[in-house]
Amino acid sequence: MEDSSKAYVHSISGAGRLLPSAGRWNSIEVDFGLIPTSSDSKESSPLMYSKSYDFRLSVQDKSHLKRFIYIVTSLILVAAAAALLAALLPRKHAGGGSLSGLPLALDHALLFFDAQKSGFLPKSNPVKFRGNSALQDDNTSLVGGFYDSGNNIKFSFTTAYTVTLLSWTVIEYSHKYAAIGQLEHVGGSANDDAKVDNDIACWQRPEDMTYPRPVFKCKSSASDLAGEIIAALAAASLVFDQEDPNYATRLAQTSQTLYELATKNHVKGTYSEDKDCGVQAANLYNSSSYKDELVWGATWLFLATGNFTYLRYATENFEAAVEEALPSDTGVFYWNNKVAANAVTFMALDSWIYKNSL
Repeated sequence: MEDSSKAYVHSISGAGRLLPSAGRWNSIEVDFGLIPTSSDSKESSPLMYSKSYDFRLSVQDKSHLKRFIYIVTSLILVAAAAALLAALLPRKHAGGGSLSGLPLALDHALLFFDAQKSGFLPKSNPVKFRGNSALQDDNTSLVGGFYDSGNNIKFSFTTAYTVTLLSWTVIEYSHKYAAIGQLEHVGGSANDDAKVDNDIACWQRPEDMTYPRPVFKCKSSASDLAGEIIAALAAASLVFDQEDPNYATRLAQTSQTLYELATKNHVKGTYSEDKDCGVQAANLYNSSSYKDELVWGATWLFLATGNFTYLRYATENFEAAVEEALPSDTGVFYWNNKVAANAVTFMALDSWIYKNSL
């Protein structure tokens, strides 16, 4: 038995078990225990009555093995396909039916805002891994709003812009939102800028925050921030006009009060220049002008109230806003530039005024 593929397993008398020998694995020697063991440990007696059995394992009918491999492979492929389909197929929503295309994209976009919410979250919040957070912001006076990006900062300027834009989409396409069961899903709120240093350096679950979160409050200028919040409050008042008239009225009144403070303030400027509130925030969201925001806010106040005083301010100051805009922002609508959006709104207002004058 010199074949290297063979092995010997010897049974030691009295041990009651089989042991491998010489690294060979396909032979078993059985000791019948008929010869007594020598008392001399050095003496080794041959096992005259022991027998060795050689055996070799082989697959005689490979069709069964092939069938087994085929079945296992098929099951793996089916499981992978099922997981892929589950991820790609349109999912059901609250209104019944399934979402696909643009409605599905909108649903996922709104889920992003659900995941970014701060403060007390309703039980109906669709992002179940998120919970209440930042419940002591500014001694509870600034609880709520949305976190920025993947960190735990809250910025008023960009949040207000987001609320204005979301409200605008609801005003223009409320019937579309309702048709896909997303009308109740849209909403938001704005806060003052939270402390940047800790928040930008610590990317953790907001539910686990334990460090202090002081607030930077603007005391004098920040006309751009005021203008965007004016627009956000006025636009949101139009969204809630039918559903909650009292709340809509409060939003519009607050917007008007802030407008009076912002436009009559002789120390106008951007929040980026305000050392009390915008120096750190400007490192991430620098504001280059305030005139487009004040025009933007006045335009939305006119839409919310019908008061032509606001429209007059917007039209008289629009050219100054255009001249102060960055050349690179020409035709671009985003949080730092509202000129293009104002132009579009003015065109819609011209049509509305013409129709109502007939």
